[in-house]
This record gives sequence, structure tokens and C-alpha cells, in this order.
Amino acid sequence: MNQLEVFLSEIRACGICKDVLPLGPNPVVQFSQSSRILIVGQAPGTKVHASGVPWDDASGKNLRNWIDVDKEVFYDTSKIAIVPMGFCYPGKGKSGDLPPRPECAEAWHAKIFDYLPNLELILLIGQYAQNYYLEQKCDTLTETVRNWKMYTPKYFPLPHPSPRNNIWMKKNEWFGQEVLPYLKETVKAILAK
Repeated sequence: MNQLEVFLSEIRACGICKDVLPLGPNPVVQFSQSSRILIVGQAPGTKVHASGVPWDDASGKNLRNWIDVDKEVFYDTSKIAIVPMGFCYPGKGKSGDLPPRPECAEAWHAKIFDYLPNLELILLIGQYAQNYYLEQKCDTLTETVRNWKMYTPKYFPLPHPSPRNNIWMKKNEWFGQEVLPYLKETVKAILAK
């Protein structure tokens, strides 16, 4: 095994927070040293936990539409890396899933970046990723996303693509009119290289 394979096997064997995970550990990440785009989301839901395939749900379908790529490209690690803030399903809260466990980012994220020398763009999906990675944030997720140009070309803040956010999408039509076209063109240009 090469260094990357050894490192990935260490991640997949992680049990840092096994005692607090309701479904046990099942780290869901994918990346390679040639990945050009990194998607940093929240944490897997129950469907992704069961399948082991990141974004294998309605949110993933929306995200693929947002960046205008099919499943083949989306799951091609030579193009796209997927590293959530929490690698395992964190459990159910009062109004949805619990926040991602903080142990994953603390233990693994910096080390993962050592294996991603070709990154050109990091999509920060949701407040947890944005709070962790952005030094300057606006007061709300909406304002952070509205001011996306402040963070490019390295970062691109996005809301979560969950169907639950359809109301947010309707209230913030500028997102579909201004942000998504630019995002699609940016992703297309990076993947065409």
C-alpha cells in the first residue's frame, strides 16, 4: 500500500467518538492526490451511513445540480474530494440531525490537506464548514453566501442543498440567479483542465 492508502485505511478505522455515535463509526470520505475540488459538508445522514457513499441522497442530487456534474464526475476522486466536518452519522436532534462531531476536523482535516496538493476550489457547505474554515464571516449563513466573492478563489460558501432548504431558496432568489451560474462555470473550468 502507498502512503495515501495507508492514511485512508487509518481514517476508515477511526473510532475516536465511537462511544457517542448512535449507529457506530463508519467514516465516509473520498479523496485522492489529484483531486481539484474539495467539498466540505456537515456529516453523513442515515442513508449515507448505510451506503457508505457520500451525498447518496436528495441533498447530493441537488448539490450535483448546483455544480452541474453527473454522478460519474462527482464520485471521481481524481476530480472531486469529499471530506465532511464529521465523518460519521452524529445522531438525531430535535429538528434534524445533530451537528457534526468536532473530533473529526480536529484529528484529520489538516492531515488530509497534506494529500491534496492540487486543490483549486473548496466548497464550504453549511455553517459548520464555514465557521471552521473562514477567518472572516458575516453574521449569518445567508450573508456569508451572499458575499461569496469575498472568499473566492479558494473558498466558495454555500447553504446546505437539503430539500428542507427550498424555503430558503425561494426567499433568496439571488442565489439561483447570481451564485449558481458562477459556481457552475468555475467548476466546469477547473474540471476541464
